[in-house]
Amino acid sequence: MAVGVFDSGIGGLTVLDAITRRLPDLPLVYLGDNAHAPYGVRTHDDIFNLTCAAVERLWAEGCDLVILACNTASAAALKRMQETWLPSDKRVLGVFVPMIEALTERNWGDNSPPREVAVKHVALFATPATVASRAFQRELAYRAIGVDVEAQPCGGVVDAIEQGDEVLAEALVRSHVEALLRRMPRPQAAVLGCTHYPLMESTFQDALGDGVKVYSQAKLVAESLADYLTRRPEMLGAGTESKFLTTGDPKAVSSKATQFLRRRITFEAA
Repeated sequence: MAVGVFDSGIGGLTVLDAITRRLPDLPLVYLGDNAHAPYGVRTHDDIFNLTCAAVERLWAEGCDLVILACNTASAAALKRMQETWLPSDKRVLGVFVPMIEALTERNWGDNSPPREVAVKHVALFATPATVASRAFQRELAYRAIGVDVEAQPCGGVVDAIEQGDEVLAEALVRSHVEALLRRMPRPQAAVLGCTHYPLMESTFQDALGDGVKVYSQAKLVAESLADYLTRRPEMLGAGTESKFLTTGDPKAVSSKATQFLRRRITFEAA
């Protein structure tokens, strides 16, 4: 009954941690493609091919349902995967939809036509590839009308977090927020469109000011997954063991992940 969680690096551990808290009895297999991270500067074809390979690896672990905790993969590869590649007995879900459902105050699975919503000015902070894909804007348009989105590509933030350089990460976040506020001085909401960014949520909030509601993905994705599995229990795969896999150096990734989540995490070679 295992579910797979995929990320290009260790950022998706924020999503895995939230899922573990929400569904403590659910086995989870995490795969980080650390050998090819970061995805945010790669081409869409490259991201698609790497993501497909990772998802197939998680299927081999008995995970019929895979969560793309990587926003870049969700933005650049998910739609193409679902339309051209995915077998009928498997499911791959992204992280944008739960965020947008919360932003637009729609219930999980609400497929009614788009409508006016209270939030009109939204700041999106994401990787360059996610921003270039315009996937967030496309998904938002399915659910809401009249919302102005200003997107800020946050180059360097993921690398700084992965390297454990909190001082550099904080400086970069503040710089990117300042750049966005010059274009959209009064956003009502801010979306942290990368699974690494919850670690910098307080910095984003401080730089944006108390009047801006900051949406972070991990808890929203966990709640959405719980709802999905209630409706589609047949998508629980045959896997029974939780594990952490990486395409990178397991020892180095384990050390970073332990620092990242502040609890012992041990990775195996994928």
